[in-house]
Amino acid sequence: MGSRPAGQRRRTVGVAVLVLALAGALAWAAFAPIVPASRDALFEIPPGTWARRMAGDRVEVLPGTIRLTLGINDVLLLRNADSVPQTFGPALVMPGQSFRLPFTVASTYSFACTAHANGQLEVIVEPTPARGWETLRWRLGDWARRLSGKAPGAAA
Repeated sequence: MGSRPAGQRRRTVGVAVLVLALAGALAWAAFAPIVPASRDALFEIPPGTWARRMAGDRVEVLPGTIRLTLGINDVLLLRNADSVPQTFGPALVMPGQSFRLPFTVASTYSFACTAHANGQLEVIVEPTPARGWETLRWRLGDWARRLSGKAPGAAA
């Protein structure tokens, strides 16, 4: 009486081990520091963008909103691979050149941008996520963006 068959005990132990492993992975994801390979969020203006626009094509080469996170990916890097200069805010980015803009304050920024279809680009810089749920939520969002093929910093 009270004794379970060996197969049921193994299944219970297997489920318990799986639950503990999942809990450990979630704890790591929530509390381990986020250490990026690079703090740059790269967006490239591809060759032919200007020519396509002049031909009447509504080219979307940059997202309408770029999301960055302080301490993780807080440097916007725009690379102009097109054959004409592009304006981003007060900067003129010549063909073949890049423009790096580091952010140090969490806020929402709006820039005039000739590479964007409507001429405006919004950059939302979010604060560094606190350890725990915020870090876990940030990691899950980052993994989801990567799995969907979106560039780091692209709005979800």
